[in-house]
Amino acid sequence: MNENEGAIYHRRMAMIERSFSSLDSEATDAYAHLFHAFADPTRLAIVQHLASGEHRVRDLVEHMGFAQSTVSKHLSFLSECDLISARPDGRATWYALVHPRAVRDVMVAAEALLGATGKDFALCAHLRSEHQGEN
Repeated sequence: MNENEGAIYHRRMAMIERSFSSLDSEATDAYAHLFHAFADPTRLAIVQHLASGEHRVRDLVEHMGFAQSTVSKHLSFLSECDLISARPDGRATWYALVHPRAVRDVMVAAEALLGATGKDFALCAHLRSEHQGEN
């Protein structure tokens, strides 16, 4: 690299560093937390189950074959992200997606992005259904 190329490189790096320093760190953290929720296969499986309607922990344990503590831990994380709600009913608690339409939109967008990269996968047909909740 000659002296002129080095100067151009350093100017570009300074511009990039300035643009990153103006990023909203709170928004970046919120996005990262949301994507972290979808990054775990167990949480993603729970979201798929909840996309078909309310479930109790017991139902999810039966459907998925995971320990109750594992399911509860992942439900807690999804709840921290405000992706699910809990509805107490006697001794049971029913869990549901808070915004099923928004979750469906994210899954459809992810499916399209995967398709664009040559990975034609479909997570669950019911996630793409127009008849899921209104939120």
